Amino acid sequence: MSLLDVRDLRIAFRQDGQLTEAVRGVSFTVEKGETVALVGESGSGKSITALSTVSLLPDSAEVSGSVTYDGAQMIGADERELRRVRGNDISFIFQEPMTSLNPLHTIEKQLAESIRLHQGLTGTAVRTRILDLLEKVGIQDAESRIGSFPHQLSGGQRQRVMIAMALANGPELLIADEPTTALDVTIQAQILELLADLKRDEGMSMLFITHDLGIVRRFADRVCVMQQGEIVETGPVAEIFDRPQHPYTKMLLAAESTGLPDPVAQDAPEIVSTEHLKVWFPIQRGILKRTVGHVKAVNDATISVRAGETLGIVGESGSGKTTLALAIMRLISSEGQIALEGRRIDGVKSKGMRPLRQSMQIVFQDPYGSLSPRMTVAEIVAEGLKLHDTGDDRPHREQVADILREVGIDPGAMDRYPHEFSGGQRQRIAIARAMILRPKLVVLDEPTSALDQTVQVQIVELLRDLQRRYGLAYLFISHDLKVVRALSHKVLVMKRGDVVEAGAAAQVFDAPADAYTRALMAAAFDLKAAEAIPA
Repeated sequence: MSLLDVRDLRIAFRQDGQLTEAVRGVSFTVEKGETVALVGESGSGKSITALSTVSLLPDSAEVSGSVTYDGAQMIGADERELRRVRGNDISFIFQEPMTSLNPLHTIEKQLAESIRLHQGLTGTAVRTRILDLLEKVGIQDAESRIGSFPHQLSGGQRQRVMIAMALANGPELLIADEPTTALDVTIQAQILELLADLKRDEGMSMLFITHDLGIVRRFADRVCVMQQGEIVETGPVAEIFDRPQHPYTKMLLAAESTGLPDPVAQDAPEIVSTEHLKVWFPIQRGILKRTVGHVKAVNDATISVRAGETLGIVGESGSGKTTLALAIMRLISSEGQIALEGRRIDGVKSKGMRPLRQSMQIVFQDPYGSLSPRMTVAEIVAEGLKLHDTGDDRPHREQVADILREVGIDPGAMDRYPHEFSGGQRQRIAIARAMILRPKLVVLDEPTSALDQTVQVQIVELLRDLQRRYGLAYLFISHDLKVVRALSHKVLVMKRGDVVEAGAAAQVFDAPADAYTRALMAAAFDLKAAEAIPA
């Protein structure tokens, strides 16, 4: 008997009297000790299928078919039975950790809640279990992190906390919905190794949802390819990857960011530069909040980026990549020199920085979190036009329509809200919001990490086109080194606040000088080097 058996699953959503079918006759099994991967583009029905296994769909969903776990029918099961299974026998790792973690509770409190509820541990035993879990999922210095709130952790650290919560009660079936999306390549390899060890040691089964086909090839036993709510192809991983039959599967396997960026003009002016930039955060203790040390987020960074040039910034989570970018944007305090178009801005006060913000824009990692759900796309994209004079006297809606066309969004949809768009479309909207002010410098903080590979390729091509057209300088922060290679002219490698290597992209990728850089490259391109990361 299969541990999870899904037969002819159909899911439709009723809204305004209309019934929209999202999953159409899906059937698959997960055997004990087996990992099955669900792959496909955003909106193909992967996550909805996974949520239906323990009836986590909204009331508007109409579900038919059969979903049995260990022989027990889940569709129509009473709430008491579902509560027993959820989080105990079946655990979830969700894609968006910031929306899954309570922002008002510490990490310790959130982990403790699950452990006490399902395991009955109390007192110091709970704390010991929490520290063990955090160390297992790769959070360094877990003792000092246990009292942190979610907003005080990096995206990768929050995802690791989510994984720790899912593993806390030793589930038989782990449903992992894009569990490594926010993780850099080295931690991704370590987490996958951890999940593989748990599967082997505890006989755990896994339903793995991802857009990263490289992970699927290495990690899964079988794969189900979904398109528009249907499974179009299924089989053993080796067979699907080596001999794909369906055109959609072939298209997914062929989707990869390739090529190189356009060369930078020899006379291109310098847009941004830093000299000996340093960001140290004080560690304060006691009632008087005495400074007892510092978190050295960025130690000594010297960079230069010209018009039409991309500097890729890479390194593990917590290495200082985003902190460096925020300091350059003057969004956090720093020491050292920062120049924008030849003008020193490190000493400029907040009021003086305001007119310079037009030239410095940022696109964040999570487009859903960075776009206001209460504003229409037109309002979101036009927001900067109310504060800055771009020299364009046309009505704001006309300017919004033009920039939406440039990023591949139908201007007719500008009065819709962010939740009505796919992840890739939301990221295009976030790019449009930055580009409408015609900036000189754009910080791209993991702009493709939450997107499936086919959409990643589209976003990379869009960024190349915009850079070519407007001579934009990019600071491109990413853990996906394949995308970094496709976009970057120069690469900066960071480790625990230090710049360990910097140079032309071809040199850093093809002949890395530092052992840490070599380990990063190995982890990125063959995912076999998690243990090779120098301490």
